[in-house]
Amino acid sequence: MTGANDEWIGDGLDATGTGFGLWVSGVDYIAGWREARESADRLNRAFLGAGFELSELRAVGSTYDDGRGVVRFVGWPGAVERLARLLEARADGDGGAA
Repeated sequence: MTGANDEWIGDGLDATGTGFGLWVSGVDYIAGWREARESADRLNRAFLGAGFELSELRAVGSTYDDGRGVVRFVGWPGAVERLARLLEARADGDGGAA
């Protein structure tokens, strides 16, 4: 999945734009952050339920510079590999239905 220019990394989650990190007057960041935080909390509970520790795999709510919520997750490579195996097994077991 890597390439010479690694454009796939951003895939809609670009955190390096010229306005990144600056708050724009009139943009409701709180609503986007609140929605993202609720989703991140749900994902973190699912991680815990699946046997992960939040020190190894964690979701965090944030916002884009336009106020839209975004959930990012980070993890140790071993934990991400375990998560990938769980998701692959789920997809293989029932055709990928959620």
